[in-house]
Amino acid sequence: MTRKTNGDRNAKQRARQQRVRDEARFRCRPSRDDLARMLLWKMIMSAEKHHLGQRQALDRLRDEIVDGLELQGFDVRESEDVFEELAARYAEGVS
Repeated sequence: MTRKTNGDRNAKQRARQQRVRDEARFRCRPSRDDLARMLLWKMIMSAEKHHLGQRQALDRLRDEIVDGLELQGFDVRESEDVFEELAARYAEGVS
C-alpha cells in the first residue's frame, strides 16, 4: 500500500476541519475562543463593578493573565497592550 503524500493528507485534513467548522456554525456551537472571550468579558465587567479598587482589580486580573501568557512564550509588554485594548473595548459592552 502506498503512503499518502503530505499534500494529500493536508487536503483531507483541511476538508475535514471545514466540515467540523460548518457543522458547528450550523448548530450555533460556540468555539473555545468564543467561551474564552465571554469569560474575559465577564471577568473585566466584574472587576469594574467594584467602584473601590476597580483599577486594582483589573491590574490584578491583567497580571495573572499576562503571567500565564509569558509562561507560554508571549511578550509581556505586547500581552499587556492586548489586555488593555480588550478591557477598554469590553468596558463599552459586548461586541
